[in-house]
Amino acid sequence: MIVAIGYLASALLALSLITVNAIKFRWLNLLGCFTFIVYGIFITAFPVILANVILLIINIYQIIKLYSAKESFEMLTVHPFDELVTKFLQFHKKDIQNYFPDFAINKNENHLAFMVLRNLSIANLFIASLKNGEAVVEINYTIPQYRDFKVGKFIFEKEREYLLSEGVKKIIYEKISNANHEHFIKVMGFVKENKDGVYYSKNLTKA
Repeated sequence: MIVAIGYLASALLALSLITVNAIKFRWLNLLGCFTFIVYGIFITAFPVILANVILLIINIYQIIKLYSAKESFEMLTVHPFDELVTKFLQFHKKDIQNYFPDFAINKNENHLAFMVLRNLSIANLFIASLKNGEAVVEINYTIPQYRDFKVGKFIFEKEREYLLSEGVKKIIYEKISNANHEHFIKVMGFVKENKDGVYYSKNLTKA
């Protein structure tokens, strides 16, 4: 039992070190430190307890700092076939396949396309086909280090009036092939529907 706690602590710390997202890194590291403190208490190892208490405090401080940090979010309107969009898609191609394996842009459709800048860094690419007030999402990809729901809240809450001004009344996801992305859209307020097949939608006209 005691040995298992030690292994768990080591696993949490190791996992935190390979995590790209800063908030996930801090939470995993904090859990690892807390588990090591418990382990240190069991084996009566004061140096282990002291070192991890210090690291725990540092993690708590950094987590508070991350959550309270004021960041700049901007929306940059683009064309689906802009060079910047093409380069972005090529650079993140492998990870995009995990979330949008069937992604392809239909040249014959009307599109809503924009990038989200977070502190002037490109954090997200959003492309949807528009028809009769519905925006069917073709891609809504956020790069790994910015997957903390802030970009999603910016798009679907802060920029709700912009989307409405573009004629978007409802946003639809026809296919969800990734469990993490499904969790994300549920957090963003999308509702599962079962009309002509299973899909998720969010009605922007409802406050």
